[in-house]
Amino acid sequence: MSDAPREFHKPVRRPGEVFDRAFTSTDPAEVSRAAHATATALVSRVRENPSDAVVDRLIDFTDTHGIDTLAELWSRSPARSLPGALWRIYLLQLMVHDDARTAALQYERGRHALASADDVVAGAPTPAGPDELVELSDAILRGVFTGDFAVALDRAASFCRVEAAGAADLADDADDVDPERARGYTARALRLATYADELTAAAGLWRRDALT
Repeated sequence: MSDAPREFHKPVRRPGEVFDRAFTSTDPAEVSRAAHATATALVSRVRENPSDAVVDRLIDFTDTHGIDTLAELWSRSPARSLPGALWRIYLLQLMVHDDARTAALQYERGRHALASADDVVAGAPTPAGPDELVELSDAILRGVFTGDFAVALDRAASFCRVEAAGAADLADDADDVDPERARGYTARALRLATYADELTAAAGLWRRDALT
């Protein structure tokens, strides 16, 4: 796997832009119903018959279709819901694919900054370069469809914690020399830390058969 950017069939928004974008609907209740119905159907049907070809297409979905197709359905769902959890995992994958070098830098910095088992739970090799981070993000998403769903959510949460710690560490480094860059890293760290908590909560709900 090379570090060269992939070719996309339609433009893919950078993760920061997607995180901050507001999506509108004339009927929020209908959007919510569609979000839950599509997420439930997607996960249940693929997990019942996890064809390698189908799973591969889902892993590569944002490469082919961009993120807006999913955003229109899932982005406004509650964090502690099935579509909300899927949305966050797809965004994490896109974040890594979009800028694997930065993701790898954040991960290595976070790995050393954290005194926790999150690095082990996330499952990255040592060291984790750009190629390894892309493979890890794809493996976490693959686990949604082929493995223990709660474990996939836990891995994603731990990945977020490591990345958040790394982004915070980089923000500290940049604080005196490039305040704007420092603010960007700080915002990313806060967002990732929030995602970690939300994904952990979603994993707990799934184990209680309460994630809908």
